[in-house]
Amino acid sequence: MLTDPIADFLTRVRNAIGAGHRVVEIPTTKLKEEMTRILLDQGFILGYKVIESTPQNVLKIALKYDKMTKTPVIKGLTRVSRPGLRQYKGAGSLPRVRNGLGIAIVSTSKGVMTDKQARQENVGGEVLCYVY
Repeated sequence: MLTDPIADFLTRVRNAIGAGHRVVEIPTTKLKEEMTRILLDQGFILGYKVIESTPQNVLKIALKYDKMTKTPVIKGLTRVSRPGLRQYKGAGSLPRVRNGLGIAIVSTSKGVMTDKQARQENVGGEVLCYVY
C-alpha cells in the first residue's frame, strides 16, 4: 500500500530519467493523468497513453531527451506538499520555479494546473510539485 502515490509517480519518472529509459510505466489515477497532461502541454515529455488492464490501469509515459546532447528535458522533480505537511498557497503567493523557467503543479478548486494558469485564473491551492 502506497502512502504517497504522487511521490511514487515522481520517483518513478526521476529513476527512469536517471537510468536513461525512453518509456516509464506507472499505475494510474486521475490525478496522475492530469499531472502527466500538464507535463505534455509544457513540453517536458513526448507523450503518454493510458493502457486499460485488469488489476489497475497503467500510464505509459514517453520521456523527452535533447537530440544533440542526449540529456533529459526534465532536470528536476521535487515534491512540495506531502501527506505529513500540506502546502497551500493563495493566488498571490504561488511560487515561481527557477525564475519562471520551471513550473509548479497546483491542485486547485478548478482542477490541476500550472502556477502560471492558477495566477491567471486568480485561484490558489495545494502546491503538489516543482518541475524544471
